[in-house]
Amino acid sequence: MTVKSRSEACEYVLKTAKEQNVKFIRMWFTDILGFLKSFAITVEELEGALSDGMGFDGSSIEGFARIDESDMVAMPDPTTFMLIPWRPKAQAVARMFCDIVRPGGKVFEGDPRLVLKQNLKRAADLGYTYYVGPELEYFYFKDSLSTQVLDEGGTLI
Repeated sequence: MTVKSRSEACEYVLKTAKEQNVKFIRMWFTDILGFLKSFAITVEELEGALSDGMGFDGSSIEGFARIDESDMVAMPDPTTFMLIPWRPKAQAVARMFCDIVRPGGKVFEGDPRLVLKQNLKRAADLGYTYYVGPELEYFYFKDSLSTQVLDEGGTLI
């Protein structure tokens, strides 16, 4: 998707969600260790989420916040909107990556996306090109009852 502004991206998301009969949107982000975390919202909540974000309990996420400062907001990035291809087309499911902020919009210094953006800028300012990519880890077990690993999928054990 090539867009010129956040408002155009949000319009695209709302239009596409309606056209594709999206029922749920997964709000994706990572904890400080890089593990994917998410929660779902309904398509009826989508417009509000795009403008104001969606609140969640940050104390339940590794490294985010203590219980007394647990309010966090997942602010979806509309340029990352995508239908999840392995889900049914009827009542489709989509996803968006989120920036994590504090209530009121103040940045959360522990947000891994923020740290990545800061480092990308820092590298670019020094004249470097910074390449990043996901690291997939998985395991194949002998059967559904066993813990005997047949393939470590590139993971170091």
